Amino acid sequence: MHPGMQLFVFALLFIGIYIVGNLIGAGIVTALYGLKTLMAVATVDTTTPHFLASLWILQIASTTLTIFSAAVVFAYYVIKEPQDYLKLSFRFSWILIVLVFAIMLISNPLIEFLSNLNQKMVLPPFLKWMKDSEESAQKLTAALLQMKNVWDMILDVLAIGLLTAIVEEFMFRGVIQTILVRWTKSIHAAVWITAILFSAFHIEFFGFLPRMMLGVLFGYFVAWSGSIWTSVWAHFLNNGAAVVATYLFQQKIIKSDPDDQHLFNTGSYIISLVIVVFLLFVYRKTAFEKKQIAVY
Repeated sequence: MHPGMQLFVFALLFIGIYIVGNLIGAGIVTALYGLKTLMAVATVDTTTPHFLASLWILQIASTTLTIFSAAVVFAYYVIKEPQDYLKLSFRFSWILIVLVFAIMLISNPLIEFLSNLNQKMVLPPFLKWMKDSEESAQKLTAALLQMKNVWDMILDVLAIGLLTAIVEEFMFRGVIQTILVRWTKSIHAAVWITAILFSAFHIEFFGFLPRMMLGVLFGYFVAWSGSIWTSVWAHFLNNGAAVVATYLFQQKIIKSDPDDQHLFNTGSYIISLVIVVFLLFVYRKTAFEKKQIAVY
């Protein structure tokens, strides 16, 4: 199947599973809590009883399981090349895990710079709906991140940090990036296009640039190592750290608001960029040396 047709088939498959997932999620919420509660989630009425439980049900059924199912069904049953399209191998140097950790940590100032740049961009009037959609999404995210105790934090780290990282990486750096590599014949083009699609998928205009850059990092981690688990690790670090920081701020253990985008200065931005680029070269060299050892 031509890669262009593969992308088209995958899009249709995802849409179909997404519709089914939404219907299942809506059905479960309606059966458990009634139609009024379902409408409350749709209108982001957080004061409604069982709002949070209903939101979690819809999140898992309509998003998490949908993304996972689409990627797995496509790789295993449509293309029938799960290793090439999901890249589940653990055959990579464990030094890469350390390098990913360092890159994700040191990239924070760079991500903040892109976020601040993004915030200064102005949407044209006909795209006002995007801002409204983003505000609703932020309210839903804030609801999911309301953590009263350490057990709530652990649940969010597992669900928002780990589970989300696995399913999104399976779909984007696994299936979509592989299709685009085969279509464009260029790793760089595939990584950047996938990163753009990854960021656009979240429908958050004012977070588009930093999320795209994270997608680029995730993309190169997979492209050079040949394993999806390097990007899953990076994605988990990003999401999990955000959850933990939010919990610590809510409990007044730390004073820095995780949503504050003014923690670093210009010098930090430049240093962050230089070190991240250097570490990416080290990552690439280490990954390729491991591949040569495996082959020869």
